[in-house]
Amino acid sequence: MTHTMHRRTLLAGLCALLPARRALAAQSLRIGTIGAGHVGSTLAGLWLRAGHPVMLSANDIASARAAAEALGQNAQAGTPQDAARFGDVVLLAVPYGALPSLGASLRDLLAGKIVIDACNPYPWRDGEIASTAREQGAGITTQSFFPGAHIVRAFNSEDMSTIRAEAHRPPPLLGIPYAGDDPAAMRTVGTLITEAGFDPVAVGPLAAARLFQPGSDGFEADLPAADLRTRLHLPRT
Repeated sequence: MTHTMHRRTLLAGLCALLPARRALAAQSLRIGTIGAGHVGSTLAGLWLRAGHPVMLSANDIASARAAAEALGQNAQAGTPQDAARFGDVVLLAVPYGALPSLGASLRDLLAGKIVIDACNPYPWRDGEIASTAREQGAGITTQSFFPGAHIVRAFNSEDMSTIRAEAHRPPPLLGIPYAGDDPAAMRTVGTLITEAGFDPVAVGPLAAARLFQPGSDGFEADLPAADLRTRLHLPRT
């Protein structure tokens, strides 16, 4: 059996095992995570459950391998450069202060790709760059480090313990806000939010991501989508 045939057989088997709302779309996405800690491994597990292959990465390859082994089949480990090459979509899941150096090393590999920014700036931890991000908006600041990527801010507004506990809960689902400038990237990330077991709430362009960064009304709101839209003064769908 060829690699392609094996992959199709595996995906077909996964779809048969998942409830209808978690079934794969016509084509799965390869997802690379830059970071294999609490955020990276939690979201990777949810996307694996939806049938998307993932590669977790960390500067310490041993920690990435341990996270991938814990997640099981269809998860693998690599360096940040490996994950950037691997992913159709790449998740940033590191302390915000690491983004300038990651931008310098990965910007060419991530050019043209969808990059989900789940990083939050905290001045007490991340220093001056966090203060800048809090002032001008974390989304805009992240975009400046990865100028060729399609940045979408998402999954930064909830603690991962909440994400794990509330994924695929009975309706009304937990609302997850997201923001970005590229319509196609927004559609893809909205689908990934749905497949992870949440209700996507499109907030607007990347500049609007400040509405759910730390210190805002949308941060750790823990609300169903309709109530989150009300809190953020968004039109109801």
